[in-house]
Amino acid sequence: MAGPPIEPQEYLYGPTVVQIEDLRVARGLTRRPLSSCRHRQLVYDDKERRVWCQDCEQEVESFDAFLSVVGVFQRAKAEIDRRRRELEEVEKFRIVSRAAKAMDAAWRKRDTAPLCPHCMTAILPEDVAKGVAECSRSLAQARRKKPTK
Repeated sequence: MAGPPIEPQEYLYGPTVVQIEDLRVARGLTRRPLSSCRHRQLVYDDKERRVWCQDCEQEVESFDAFLSVVGVFQRAKAEIDRRRRELEEVEKFRIVSRAAKAMDAAWRKRDTAPLCPHCMTAILPEDVAKGVAECSRSLAQARRKKPTK
């Protein structure tokens, strides 16, 4: 007799078990149902290496805990960016306000008058009482950057 017949080994041809969890994750479904708890009070246990919610006393997945920590930092960064933009707007307004105060203080002096910073001629209140000529701010800034001949 030649011996028992050779039985094919299934592990050589790849797994025959379909992992349902992979399909659930691909579709956005998880094993655990969504709960009403937002898991705001997370406890990180170093000894057991697990994360759980102090409010509902359920174990929280590591990725969800990571997302909650990242969410706190993202909200803080958004708040800092918002405050920075507000400060920039206030500083821009302040420059105009400070310039107006400086001109007003210079005109209040009886003996002197403010000078134009470019042509060094005196600017008197009577010169601007009826209105002033205006031009585009970007055009004026470009003209200042242009080298003079």
